[in-house]
Amino acid sequence: MKQFSTVKSLQEALAAARGENHNLTVGLVPTMGALHDGHLSLIKRAKSECDTVVVSVFVNPIQFNNQEDLAKYPRTVEADCEKLASVGADFVLTPSVEEMYPEPVTTTYHFGALEQVMEGPRRPGHFSGVAVVVRRLFDIVHPQKAYFGEKDFQQIAIIRNLLEQIKYPIELVPCPIVRADDGLALSSRNMRLSESARKVAPTIYAILRQAVEMSATHSVAEVKQWVMDTLTAYHSPDGTLINPDTYHVFDPEYFEIVDDTTLQPVQDWQTVQGVVGCIAVWLTGVRLIDMVRFR
Repeated sequence: MKQFSTVKSLQEALAAARGENHNLTVGLVPTMGALHDGHLSLIKRAKSECDTVVVSVFVNPIQFNNQEDLAKYPRTVEADCEKLASVGADFVLTPSVEEMYPEPVTTTYHFGALEQVMEGPRRPGHFSGVAVVVRRLFDIVHPQKAYFGEKDFQQIAIIRNLLEQIKYPIELVPCPIVRADDGLALSSRNMRLSESARKVAPTIYAILRQAVEMSATHSVAEVKQWVMDTLTAYHSPDGTLINPDTYHVFDPEYFEIVDDTTLQPVQDWQTVQGVVGCIAVWLTGVRLIDMVRFR
């Protein structure tokens, strides 16, 4: 594996590889680092389908609307590179902010109804920032395929729309969520959970699985209400923690049941073919997201 801190050095290496193989298939896996087995599964998938795999490790400041969240985001570049080498990544780009954005960013992207639900209203400017960095990586690497995890389900829809807007012939490859043995979706933010919070966090996915079972006999509205009520039930009556050492409050931000293409809310199970549930929950100051497919 070769590590590059500059765009020029990576592009030179890619040009040399393409010079040796004119039909070279390049796969891109964009990440913000703090890598876990979910990220590594994307790289393994890319390795199975591409001749060369490029991974970016870059905490993108312009997609954070909360500067405190940006400051707290884990940065573990040395450990990340060790993990990338272990799964056979070919090239890894670890640039500075100045390297990625040598000029002030003035471009903004708009995604219509796709960004008016779920994460969009709660994180103003987030998806435009994601689009800017992803397009920048596309322009640097010129991949044939790009790999993203389905945990960020709305992000995948946004990037698919971005590809339509910029008309790049890149195949977007969504990859399944990787979970811990107890069901918690792997996430870099899990590193910020305390030991006791980590023990209760899998309850989120357990509730989502029960929601899927309920969908056979309950309406969309009933399932949504049950999920929110069940999570909120972790509050004590007066809003304080019952036992701060063992009992943690879930603060659900949203749970939406949506069309898996348009991301618009579903009112009736029978009117839409593909249906997913997307959720964001705060747990002791850490924001966790997850999703589940209903059909």
